[in-house]
Amino acid sequence: MKPEKTVGISFFEKNLTLWVTLCMVAGVLIGKFLPSVPAVLSQFEYARVSIPIAVLIWFMIYPMMMKVDFASIKNVGQNPTGLYVTWGVNWLIKPFSMFAIAWLFFYVIFKAFIPPELARSYLAGAVLLGAAPCTAMVFVWSHLTRGNPAYTVVQVATNDLIILVAFTPIVAILLGVSGITIPWNTLLLSVFLFVVIPLAGGIMTRNYVIKSKGLDYFNKKFIPKFNNVTIIGLLLTLVLIFSFQGEMILGNPLHILLIAIPLIIQTCLIFFIAYFACKKLRLSHDIAAPAGMIGASNFFELAVAVAITLFGASSPAVLVTIVGVLVEVPVMLALVRFANKTRTWFPAARTF
Repeated sequence: MKPEKTVGISFFEKNLTLWVTLCMVAGVLIGKFLPSVPAVLSQFEYARVSIPIAVLIWFMIYPMMMKVDFASIKNVGQNPTGLYVTWGVNWLIKPFSMFAIAWLFFYVIFKAFIPPELARSYLAGAVLLGAAPCTAMVFVWSHLTRGNPAYTVVQVATNDLIILVAFTPIVAILLGVSGITIPWNTLLLSVFLFVVIPLAGGIMTRNYVIKSKGLDYFNKKFIPKFNNVTIIGLLLTLVLIFSFQGEMILGNPLHILLIAIPLIIQTCLIFFIAYFACKKLRLSHDIAAPAGMIGASNFFELAVAVAITLFGASSPAVLVTIVGVLVEVPVMLALVRFANKTRTWFPAARTF
């Protein structure tokens, strides 16, 4: 019996592409007819970080970090093969394949439509997406494919720890190859603000609530309270960003599609690499599906935040990270359907 397609994903999450589109329209209209709004907001900056956007991004990331159980890392030694696939695909393949695919499309295939300077900015945004594998929505994708929840937690927890040490050098190297010089201190500040702080806050909150009220209360009562906060934070962030991006979008409406094409190809490529690697290694489907999903999906909140810090809210690089949000849900739902239809390709699940 097939699981219902909507199980485990909320109404807002399922229709995220629609909300992003509406936010884009609202933001562009604000930028066009109420230019004083982004002009005033742009004055609230510190160290090139937009304070209003930073606060909203914290609203998005903090609840996600509370969901990750780092105590599960003690189980890394049990059946680690799926973790090796996750780590290898996420950090040895994904950032570099994203760079290669984006470079090919922006500089070669779409050369007639995208000027070189704009292509460089688009490539920078793609690099930030490629270096930020998913940390939150993968729980949804795992649930929809009946993934092993305990194993998924370990995959996500270890992935979050790797982000702390791998994200900065990978981004710096790939941006350097792109001809974009980024001060390491700015990049490290971005990681500290949008990974370390919410991660530490999430861990402390999780431990305090579980110790005070118990794990059952934390999962069933406490975490659901933040669902609307995350969605509202995301939507308001997008409206603000699109208000800064209005001129860019109105001047280059075709570029939304041009950006989406390589991002969709990259998403599918990474999923199939991880998925078929797990099949080759004879791992069970409840490990293979989340392994494919965590690399295919992106930690777009981090990518958006870092892009804004490095290049400013009106940068074309930020637009690429937002298009990543736009295409992610429909593409991932299609991959979920594929994974569910190919469940019989894998051996029976083992206890983790």
